[in-house]
Amino acid sequence: MKLREIVVEQAITPQLAANDRDATIAELVDRLVDAGEIGADDRDEVVRAVLEREKKGSTGFGRGVAVPHVKHRSITKIMAAVGVSATGVDFDALDKQPVYTVFLLLSPEDHAEEHLQAMEVIFRNLSKETFRRLLRQATTREDVVELLDEAAGSTLAS
Repeated sequence: MKLREIVVEQAITPQLAANDRDATIAELVDRLVDAGEIGADDRDEVVRAVLEREKKGSTGFGRGVAVPHVKHRSITKIMAAVGVSATGVDFDALDKQPVYTVFLLLSPEDHAEEHLQAMEVIFRNLSKETFRRLLRQATTREDVVELLDEAAGSTLAS
């Protein structure tokens, strides 16, 4: 599994409008609705499920990144939305620093193994300082897609 396979291109938001955690999650879910990956009728329930997951423990893992995630019955395939914030978002991250890059991962309820594989792929890439830095500098959807393509080819050094 590669990042490029799970990230929905139309759900890449290189300039997030939101400036807090809840609004950021809602904005990324909205991009997945706009892309036709989530039904509009399921939007509020998916947002609520992700926020409930956040209450169990922040998915702001430090180093400027957060990976909110949830398995949900209305999701039919593993998918991710990516958002980049120029100003940073308070995600109550473990290192207490703002988050600049958010990967929202949604999976079907009954795909626990694939969900873990997707999390592993996301974290493997986000553990690379070069990848995080270039993603944070991305200003267009095309910039992010190019970076995802490079990551798939493993051309980015750590």
